[in-house]
Amino acid sequence: MKANWNYPTQVSVGAGRITELPMICFERGMRNPMLVTDPGLANLSLVQDVLTCCHEEGLGISCFSAIKPNPTGANIEAGIAAYLQGQHDGIIALGGGSSLDAGKAIAVAANQHCSLWDLEDVGENWRQANAENIVPLIAVPTTAGTGSEVGRAALVINENEQRKVIIFHPDMMPKQVILDPELTLGLPPLLTAATGMDALSHSLEAYCAPGYHPMAEGIAIEAIRLVKEFLPLAVSEGDNVQARLNMLVASTMGATAFQRGLGAMHALAHPLGAIFDAHHGMLNAVLMPYVLKANQAAIAPRIERLAKYLDLEPDFDAFLNWILTLRNNLEIPDTLADIIDFGRGDLSVNLADIGRMATEDPSAGSNPVLFSAEQYRRILEDSIQGRL
Repeated sequence: MKANWNYPTQVSVGAGRITELPMICFERGMRNPMLVTDPGLANLSLVQDVLTCCHEEGLGISCFSAIKPNPTGANIEAGIAAYLQGQHDGIIALGGGSSLDAGKAIAVAANQHCSLWDLEDVGENWRQANAENIVPLIAVPTTAGTGSEVGRAALVINENEQRKVIIFHPDMMPKQVILDPELTLGLPPLLTAATGMDALSHSLEAYCAPGYHPMAEGIAIEAIRLVKEFLPLAVSEGDNVQARLNMLVASTMGATAFQRGLGAMHALAHPLGAIFDAHHGMLNAVLMPYVLKANQAAIAPRIERLAKYLDLEPDFDAFLNWILTLRNNLEIPDTLADIIDFGRGDLSVNLADIGRMATEDPSAGSNPVLFSAEQYRRILEDSIQGRL
């Protein structure tokens, strides 16, 4: 199956579409792009094959991979220096969410007079950037989770403030996306599960957000159905191209839908990721049932309608049980204590501080319930101790 979409940007969908990358670069005016990826991918044949293909087609191209799983401001500064030193004219971001976010952050900040932090998603900060100077970018996801390939923001850790900052500009969205399921076939089962649950969290929180956006709601519902049908297959049958393709699509749909808003899962996952450098998708996967339970009074009717669409009993508890069963089948840990050492150093642990940080996260504003810092602290305690 192959398709070309323009929603919300140009998307080339189908197995083998990565071979079209050099042609897409030329169409976008790139002759000397910089490929941004992560260290784990940089030395694999996947990346080497892409570099070779581009070289053979006459592109000058080099690879930048000095980024962490949760990209930092220092990573972005190093990427900007490499971009300018190499006299590049575009960026190819290839990899998981960290690679895509790093590529987008480098692209938006490389040719600006303002700093990266000046573009934090607060008010109209984005207006400080000159849109004409944003570097053209092609996004190639190799995981099905973040959906960053169709996003207008990048998550970057401000090391000095120990918080995850949303960098935003409406023109940050990649000019072209390639969704090629063959690039995801080597993803290990647990990482497939964690990224897939991240895609689910995006659509689920977008669906539950209180804002009026029926188009985003419809996209979210169908993305959740795709996750229900294809994530277990992608995990158990890693070479199932159809399952991998549908999970890539579900991931892209989730990021398209969450322009409606996110919620408490992300409001908590962002500070937890910044402080403990934990995997974002895994954090959302673990937090999911605890946040659903905390939101129950506000979302029960909506969840009942969703459950009916998913061929579940139209009941909040039936939906919650499906989430718990799905997590168990995917071998997702039950509690935050299973993935984070909360007794480490002086972090033992000021949950109240994390609760306060959650209230200040932009995602908190579109949660169905505007939780206080104390309520966030209680959700954290529940998710650490496994109380549902």
